Amino acid sequence: MGFVFRSRAKEEKAPAAKAVVTDSMQPRDPQAKKGRPTPKRSEAQTQRRSVAHTTTSRKDAAKRQRNERRAQLDRQRQALAGGDERYLPVRDKGPVRKFAREFIDSRFNVAEFFLPMAVVILVLSMVRVGSLQTIALLLWLIVIVLIVLDSFVTAFRLRKRLAERFPDQNRRGAVAYALMRSLQMRRLRLPKPQVKRGARP
Repeated sequence: MGFVFRSRAKEEKAPAAKAVVTDSMQPRDPQAKKGRPTPKRSEAQTQRRSVAHTTTSRKDAAKRQRNERRAQLDRQRQALAGGDERYLPVRDKGPVRKFAREFIDSRFNVAEFFLPMAVVILVLSMVRVGSLQTIALLLWLIVIVLIVLDSFVTAFRLRKRLAERFPDQNRRGAVAYALMRSLQMRRLRLPKPQVKRGARP
């Protein structure tokens, strides 16, 4: 009887020992137990913090964002000077806005001469002569009326051309965008004019 019990005990211990040896040599089953104690919460947090600090820091991320922002602004500045559509600001992108710019740049606009005329009128109004001040006031009225009439005609023609050229595209805000551009002197416009006066856009 002792022999029987002794042999069974040896047979049960032998596979267990073999299992321990073979289990360490083979890859662990994903569904099996991990075979190691779960780390404490403080240890896990410390490990996560160390990994986060070693990979990237807030200072490095801010520096990288500043560099990317600076590069983007440089590309936009070059695009505004050269007319590259890829890097233009959102308000200037698209074929509709490009056509509106070319429509304004290809013609003379009364509004673009507003600043020079305003300087002349201001100088006349500062002279202590009654007749000159009266002339300055009349010039103010004439300039304002001309700008309003010219802007009305420009808006009407541009809206008609946009409807013919881009019937299926969003044209919202394009006329106001063009009128604001017409108020600027030609050499100060951004993006820079790409067409000559008299050209048909």
